[in-house]
Amino acid sequence: MGSAALKPDRQRKIFHATLHVTRVEEWSLEAESLEEARQLLHNGQGERSHVGQCIHCEIASIEE
Repeated sequence: MGSAALKPDRQRKIFHATLHVTRVEEWSLEAESLEEARQLLHNGQGERSHVGQCIHCEIASIEE
């Protein structure tokens, strides 16, 4: 018999959370110089090439 069969049914609740997530991503864009590329990326230009792994996650708030 599995361990799940031995446990009484427990009421599960849904919790909503706000998290701050830091992730390393790779982006690409066309620019005439490194300085222009930095400015364009800062302004939200470019295309995400690869979604990186989460390197830090912190719970800001959690509630029922």
